[in-house]
Amino acid sequence: MNKSTKIENKVIHIDEDYTLWLAELKSRYRNAQLKAAVKVNSEKLAFNWMLGAELVVKKAEERWGTGIVEQLSKDLQNEFPSTDGFTARNLWMMKQWYLFYSNPEHEQKLKQAASVFEKYAQNHTFALSQITSYAMPEQELKQAVSLFPNLFAFIGWSHHIAIIQKCKNIDEALFYVQKTIENNWSREGLKRAISADIYHKQTIVANNFSATLVKPQAGLLQEIVKANYDFSWAEVEHASYNELELEEALSKNITQMLLEMGNGFAFIGRQKELVVSGKSRKIDLLFYHIRAHCYVVVELKARPFEPEFVSKLNFYVSAVNNLMRQAEDNPTVGLLICSDMDETEVRWSFEGLQSPLGVATYSGIKVTELLPTSEQIKQRIKNLKAQKHN
Repeated sequence: MNKSTKIENKVIHIDEDYTLWLAELKSRYRNAQLKAAVKVNSEKLAFNWMLGAELVVKKAEERWGTGIVEQLSKDLQNEFPSTDGFTARNLWMMKQWYLFYSNPEHEQKLKQAASVFEKYAQNHTFALSQITSYAMPEQELKQAVSLFPNLFAFIGWSHHIAIIQKCKNIDEALFYVQKTIENNWSREGLKRAISADIYHKQTIVANNFSATLVKPQAGLLQEIVKANYDFSWAEVEHASYNELELEEALSKNITQMLLEMGNGFAFIGRQKELVVSGKSRKIDLLFYHIRAHCYVVVELKARPFEPEFVSKLNFYVSAVNNLMRQAEDNPTVGLLICSDMDETEVRWSFEGLQSPLGVATYSGIKVTELLPTSEQIKQRIKNLKAQKHN
């Protein structure tokens, strides 16, 4: 739609071409802001890695005494008073960060992890500086700092600290680095994920995608569907909550729900009604995944997995395929999210089924027990008095 307006007595004609151009400029500028932020973060992290490596390679404590880190902290803070990253604790963390990853046996794992995000980095055309450009005469130090993977630049220093403090090995640490980048977790979100131990839970294969879908689609869905969903942002009123209460808690903040589901999910509806043979059937949550080009039926269970749950989920998937799926849509996917599950029970429940189904767990729901009402308090006092008299 074209429209005209005036700016300081000058006539401006706003048409569709201008609107598209403006949207493109906004998008390019936001991308430029992101590049700048990552560039700055990259330089800071590269410096931290370098300093941690130097404390190790130079054997600073043996060379200058056990208090050298504290002295170095004071000297750097005096020189750069506006910088808050040179506390003694931070310097110790730089050393610990470097030591955590720097085992020569880990070099291949770091390279593999970095390759996962080559495409991600290329999409944003980030020009990350090479840490090895620093003047370092010691050959050993040059080799040490060359291990710094560029993927580390995509998350903040506080995230790195949380990861090395909580993770037991490099595989677990790199898993959380990857998930933090993929899901854009805050530091608190990352800590909740580590507390929920999603690293170990994600290793459970709880779907039949490879048996029911063609390879490209199956592989994409393997990446999309999580093994554990962090619902720590949702609240229920009591510990014995049921499915409807869980659904209501999640639906109160559908934006957060979409963030937890992951990139590409579009929310279709809650309690989505489908009429099958004159009977009303309602799906807990219905999504559409833009990249996978398919509907995703989500059923919630506030209790551990039972085999009969799969039959109901399979029915809903068939109903969506028959009543909603269009020619351009891929087969509908069913996802059951429950409080816990047994891998063998899930695997056996899938046998013979043709629908692509997955089972995941959830964690982190907050229980906010309601305070008693004034009437309940009065009744309790009355009961206590009666007990004393008896």
